[in-house]
Formats: sequence, C-alpha cells, structure tokens
Amino acid sequence: MRMIAPSLLSANFKNLQADIDMINQSSADWLHLDVMDGVFVPNISFGFPVLKHVAEICRKPLDVHLMIVQPEKFIKEVKDLGAYMMNVHYEACRHLHRVVAEIHQAGMKAGVTLNPTTPVSVLEDIIADLDMVLLMSVNPGFGGQPFIENTYPKIARLRELIEKHNSHALIEVDGGVTVANAQSLYDAGVDVLVSGSTVFRAPNPLATIDEILGK
Repeated sequence: MRMIAPSLLSANFKNLQADIDMINQSSADWLHLDVMDGVFVPNISFGFPVLKHVAEICRKPLDVHLMIVQPEKFIKEVKDLGAYMMNVHYEACRHLHRVVAEIHQAGMKAGVTLNPTTPVSVLEDIIADLDMVLLMSVNPGFGGQPFIENTYPKIARLRELIEKHNSHALIEVDGGVTVANAQSLYDAGVDVLVSGSTVFRAPNPLATIDEILGK
C-alpha cells in the first residue's frame, strides 16, 4: 500500500485555507495533524479551536497525532473533529490497552506512535489491536529534521511483529520524508508516509505529492 499524509505543521498559517484547498485537490490520502503541548515534546503547535476550522474545510480523512501527555483526556475532542485516526504515543500512555479500546469505542481507528529510541517489541502484546503504528524517524517536536537512518531496520522488525501476530496494522513513518527516500521507505514496508516541509515548501506541492506516491 502507498499512502501519503501531508503534515499541517509545515503549512502556511497565514493562509491555511489555500494550503488545505491544495490538499483537497491533491492525491494525498490523509491530512496529518500534529498536536504538541510543550510538555511531552519541546514545542507547541495548535489546539482544537484551530483544528475545528481545519476539519470544516478539509475533505481528506484526518490523521490526528497527539504528542501530548494524557492523550486519553481528549478522545471526545478528537472524535468531534470527525477524525479518522487518533494516534497516541506509547511513551505517554500508562494504560495503553485502555486508551486504544476507548479510541475504538469512540468510532475511530487507533494508532500508536514510537519515538526513535523506543523498540517495536514494546507493542508485542497489543499489536493485534492496532490499526496503525507510527514510527518517528526524527525526534518529535520540530519539522525539517534529517531522517534517522536506523528507522529502516526498525521498519523491518515492526513488519515481522505485525505478521507474527496476524495484525492488520499499517506502518506509518514521520520525519525527514522526502522525494529522495520515499521509494526506499515504501520498498522497506511502509504503508503511509508523513511529509511536511517537502510538500508544503515545494514549488509545485501537487506534483510533489504525486512524485512521493510514485505516480
């Protein structure tokens, strides 16, 4: 499977309407929304008042990535956005199974994100319940960072874990994704690529999205 979820974090916040209109017209599969709290990660992005307006004008499914402490407190708010996927960090959830179950009960797909130094083995006992695993290929908190090459063997280990447990979880990768490494990541077993700066700062974002997808 080849999918792309451009990250709103790199959009032009002086004219979000134009960038979201571009996404609506593009081949993008989802819109990726990075919510940061300045506690779990060393940055603050945007909150639900902004996302409410984004949801009203975006016609793509919303992939909501909560880089925050206690993400379970905001399941209702994410659901109210009409989100397709709610993604929480393993490192931020003390009772991960309960959080995943509550996301499903709210009618959303459940994803779990792993930071670069968190091994995929921590998902051994829950991988069969997940709809997606997001591997961070940069340290979360800021856009425009270089890709961490050790992500490739981590993708392979995650694919083995998924197959071992007959899981249907998709693999998503976020951080440092460019036109240059997109094909290698798909070949490695990634289903969904998150790309921010590469898409939104391109001279022709629509063509760049197609290029990342290999069209």
